[in-house]
Amino acid sequence: MERLPRQPGGSPVSLLKSLGTRLWNGAPVERKSLETRTKLSLTDPAGWPRASSYAGVSVTEGSVLALSAAWACVNLLAGTIGSLSLMVYRTDREGNRTLAKDHPLYWILHDSPNADQTAMDFWEGGIARLELRGNMHARKDMIGGRLIGLTPIYNPTVTRVNGGIRYRWTEDGRSYDEPQENVFHVRGFGGSPLGGLSTITAGAHVFGLSAATNVSAQTAFVNGMRPTIALKTDKWLTKEQHDAMSLELQERHTGAVNSGRPFIAHGGMDIVPLTISPEDLQMLESRGVGVEEVCRMFGVPPHMVGHTAGNTSLGSSIEEQTLTFEKFTLRKRLHRIEQSIQKQLLTPADRVAGVTVEFNLESLLRGDSKGRAEVNEIYLRNKVITINEVRDQDNRASVSWGDRPWGQMQDLQLNEAGQPPALPSPGGDA
Repeated sequence: MERLPRQPGGSPVSLLKSLGTRLWNGAPVERKSLETRTKLSLTDPAGWPRASSYAGVSVTEGSVLALSAAWACVNLLAGTIGSLSLMVYRTDREGNRTLAKDHPLYWILHDSPNADQTAMDFWEGGIARLELRGNMHARKDMIGGRLIGLTPIYNPTVTRVNGGIRYRWTEDGRSYDEPQENVFHVRGFGGSPLGGLSTITAGAHVFGLSAATNVSAQTAFVNGMRPTIALKTDKWLTKEQHDAMSLELQERHTGAVNSGRPFIAHGGMDIVPLTISPEDLQMLESRGVGVEEVCRMFGVPPHMVGHTAGNTSLGSSIEEQTLTFEKFTLRKRLHRIEQSIQKQLLTPADRVAGVTVEFNLESLLRGDSKGRAEVNEIYLRNKVITINEVRDQDNRASVSWGDRPWGQMQDLQLNEAGQPPALPSPGGDA
């Protein structure tokens, strides 16, 4: 392994510059300690220090996702947002907004951002990284100055150089060093221009405690859950007798599969039952609290990841908590993505032409037929949408008379409302 050269009289600054150059070029550098020796390289971050918790557990992306509550939260947020359709609209000078299917960005956002992924794949994976690391990155694929696709970027290094932001990463053996104009970047909560806050880092102690509790529970089951008896004798045992008894107990009575196996006492020993239980150790209670803590980190109601024990949040019903999730958890995430797209992917000409990008939230009601019917009835009654727009939601064919709003005045079309009644024809009935 190549070592850093000693530079007599060299300043700490020059040594750090040399270290940074070698790391960036992928050269391994030795990090020595009393126990371990590992390679440090930006192309292989495995040797770098990881976030640790008060519980003494190393917290990484893998260990966080190993927690069922964290997996469920990330899966729920990423899957829900990824399943929403991203729509491109164009608003004319009269304020009329139409779906801009002819815009090149529509196909990229709505159908397929790149040759290897569907829109669902791209956004679900990107939102998962956004929830865990606080950032989502993608390379802008351009031809002749025109955007033709978006390709995911994993763990780039973001720095500010000469007042601008640059992104550096390695992919398939190739190194990239791109300005911010060539990278699509969605920043998470608390984000500076360089990036958002990492949930893994900010919640290291929460995730570490949950992981440590799980390890303790698993170890307890492996060891037979808990000691249920103690052996008592009024005689001192020799070392050989003590070792033989301990060995027999470990071989015949340790482990969950040996739980309840009868024990034969001899030599005047008394069996004293122990009353320690998992509830006394608060293990089960701690695991339940850990689920709620993890859900709180992601802003997800516990019942939406299958945790309904003691669900009495401010007296709210499950339905009210779900609506709260849609309003306060999903909405801000969707708005953050919409603004990032409009700022970084739309051209000045698009903005002048009134082009905007929005998520279609109506698809959230796709599985709620009753709720969608009630909403559509209100919209129709108040002349907000047309009958053909309602039929289009159910993939039904349009009707010739369904593109005009209808009012409640004897089901007259709006362009006929308020007109004087037709005069009777000559010779007709008075």
